[in-house]
Amino acid sequence: MSFPPRQLYYDGKVQPATSGKTFQTIDPSKATPLADIHVASHSDIDSAIASAERAFKTWSQTPPAARARILQKAASLLRERNDEIARVETLDSGKAYTETSTVDVVTGADTLEYYANLVGSGGLNGETSHLREDAWVYTKKAPLGVCAGIGAWNYPIQIALWKSGPCLAAGNTMIYKPSEFTPLHAQTLAEIFLEAGLPAGAFNVVYGAGDVGAYLTSHPGIAKVSFTGQVSTGLKVAGSAAGNMKYVTMELGGKSPLIILPDAELENAVDGAMMANFYSTGQVCTNGTRVFVPRSMKAAFEKRLLEKIQFVRLGPVFDEATNMGPLSSSVHYEKVTSYIRQGIESDKATLLCGGPDKPQVPKDLQNGYWVKPTVFTDCTDSMKIVREEIFGPVMSILYYDTPEEAVRRANDTEYGLAAGVFTKNINMAHRIIDQLQAGITWVNTWGDSPSEMSVGGWKKSGLGVENGRKGIEAWVTNKSTLVDMSGGVPTVFAKL
Repeated sequence: MSFPPRQLYYDGKVQPATSGKTFQTIDPSKATPLADIHVASHSDIDSAIASAERAFKTWSQTPPAARARILQKAASLLRERNDEIARVETLDSGKAYTETSTVDVVTGADTLEYYANLVGSGGLNGETSHLREDAWVYTKKAPLGVCAGIGAWNYPIQIALWKSGPCLAAGNTMIYKPSEFTPLHAQTLAEIFLEAGLPAGAFNVVYGAGDVGAYLTSHPGIAKVSFTGQVSTGLKVAGSAAGNMKYVTMELGGKSPLIILPDAELENAVDGAMMANFYSTGQVCTNGTRVFVPRSMKAAFEKRLLEKIQFVRLGPVFDEATNMGPLSSSVHYEKVTSYIRQGIESDKATLLCGGPDKPQVPKDLQNGYWVKPTVFTDCTDSMKIVREEIFGPVMSILYYDTPEEAVRRANDTEYGLAAGVFTKNINMAHRIIDQLQAGITWVNTWGDSPSEMSVGGWKKSGLGVENGRKGIEAWVTNKSTLVDMSGGVPTVFAKL
């Protein structure tokens, strides 16, 4: 094992799990175990929530400026330990170190700092209305209480910070359950928060699979659930939370369209399509996996794409030349490769490159969950590989004749997470974007999601938004008060 066992973390310290159950987290690049992870029992979760309830009494009453200083310190500590944390992320998730060291920790720290600065500068101030000479109304933004954050395995520490940043900035406390496939970051984050000055119990960690998450999210002590994951699980979590009148934020899956207009610069179009399909080994919910290309551009687009595929470099995950790692787990490897076989054998799409066979990698990596960057062309809208989320490095190219046709087909999906367009005509870009049914859209770029940008899905792709000024609204509730200063109370119950 590369790491010592992970127990639970609440009340500001490591706590033993009482379930007697463990699971292993695996290095996807080699399929070797990294650490034993102890599973939380129901009573452990009860104890963690009780710890968070105690901490809430203090943290919720801490002035916003003081909360901001603590969270700013935590962001600074994350940046100081960037490389150390990124190495763990790479081992746990399989993502190339060139990515985790420049994106994962950095963007998470950015979000934490953004919300610290927002609340520290009065971003949670309410509103005041002067109704009449002797009456006025004020509205306060109050924290919700103990919140549950359910993380995902593709961006472990970034997603943990996307949830905990606004949660803690607003004065709430959190029980965080990382994905069972990538749990190693969670205790490190808890320790950094404590070192920065967060009260013991304000950020707590429990481990386990879906049964642990189900108990946590349905617990009467939880006021809000923030979940990132696949649609089927999100529907269950949202249903359970709504049935108990909990606040929810759901960031779910997608099958996002990327529309290349006829006037687009070919080089930019190909680069955009590759970033939208192969970055993070295609394990990004916003990936633009349906690439709509003008029929007139077919030969040129495919030729340049094939020339650039050689720049997708698989190999040792800590090698500076490597820019695509393995898939995250054996289960996910089987899922992605089955979709690739589906595309070849049943959908009868044209395989432009890639395929289900393992790529050539060094001998010590051959047991890992490696897959070739794969491109299907001549795809149709009815194909399974076009309609269902694969969550791997699998691009489907669809050809069209008019922009109106491309927009109509792009919207023909139950998902609505992301969409984008590549064109030199910015006016046309705005017209196309305005018609696309998605909550996150891009023009002449793909995937950039800064802390200032509120993001969330339409249709089955989510509920609510994360990040930006709108993002913190999901972590507070409003309390309105009318103050009457007239000295009397109007009444209809008077003597005639």
